[in-house]
Amino acid sequence: MDTLVIIPDWGRLKRVGAESHLQARAPGRPSANGSGPERWELIDWRTHQSWVSIEGHAINTIQLGEGPAILFIHGLSGCWPNWLEQLCPFATTNRVIAVDLPGFGHSPGSGGEISMEGYARLLDGLLAHLGLARATVVGNSMGGLIAAEMAAAYPERVERLVLISAAGMSTYRDRLTRRTMPAVRRLDRLLALGAAWSAANSDSITRRPRGRELALKGVMRHPARLSPQLAAEQVRGAGTDGFIGALEAIVEYDVRDRLPLISCPTLIVWGTNDRLISVRDAERFAAGIKGSRRVIYADTGHTAMLERPREFNRLLREFLDG
Repeated sequence: MDTLVIIPDWGRLKRVGAESHLQARAPGRPSANGSGPERWELIDWRTHQSWVSIEGHAINTIQLGEGPAILFIHGLSGCWPNWLEQLCPFATTNRVIAVDLPGFGHSPGSGGEISMEGYARLLDGLLAHLGLARATVVGNSMGGLIAAEMAAAYPERVERLVLISAAGMSTYRDRLTRRTMPAVRRLDRLLALGAAWSAANSDSITRRPRGRELALKGVMRHPARLSPQLAAEQVRGAGTDGFIGALEAIVEYDVRDRLPLISCPTLIVWGTNDRLISVRDAERFAAGIKGSRRVIYADTGHTAMLERPREFNRLLREFLDG
């Protein structure tokens, strides 16, 4: 079995030039928007971080709480702080686990081929390594596609499944994406530099509502409604080396034949104003997964868990208790 290695120095995990809010904020210190600190800002996340080695991949892993396990999987260009609005509330009753997939966040890429099946296998191995026979698996976008593959390939491991704006339907062999991929590959270095600059300057970019709109408009319906500090953590996750390989893997992965293999209770969540993956895909997933439940949020984009955290958390709690 692979060994669990604790790295106490969080500074080793940071990107060059990127500052982080993931050390605890003093309880009386105001947040960037002048109000009190958000709940997740009071946590010193370094005490909940560890590296887990699975199949030679060092996976940055966040864990807290006790009880039935919930695994949260981020999307393309994402990282574990995509789940900051869920980790603290659910840690009161559950063991919550969030990861940086290899090639994203602080988890180094292997330099090899990326596949959705490979990511699902690694996460199955992670849960086994952590001694977890079963878990609820929650995934957003690419993370939803990986979660669906986990439920199909490892049904004994996935107790319940939550798909938030999951990739895999209209993204399969998407004509526009496939047509532009050669140009994207050629511009890879330039795009990475731009994303790295945004990550390094995330605080200044997201300090004002206009900056949050410019940085996150393609993903969220109303980015300015996010607090500056939460928005900064989302922008900070950009500029990783797994983006191109993962995008290609998403486009070439057809999830439709896998859906009938999913037998666990499944919740499908979408936003009516998702610009990245059409809300029509929610119906397609629901049609393919027998007995699944579909919830659509109005005036919401691609990240319902960040845009409507109270409503989503209440929905997830009901789903877990059902």
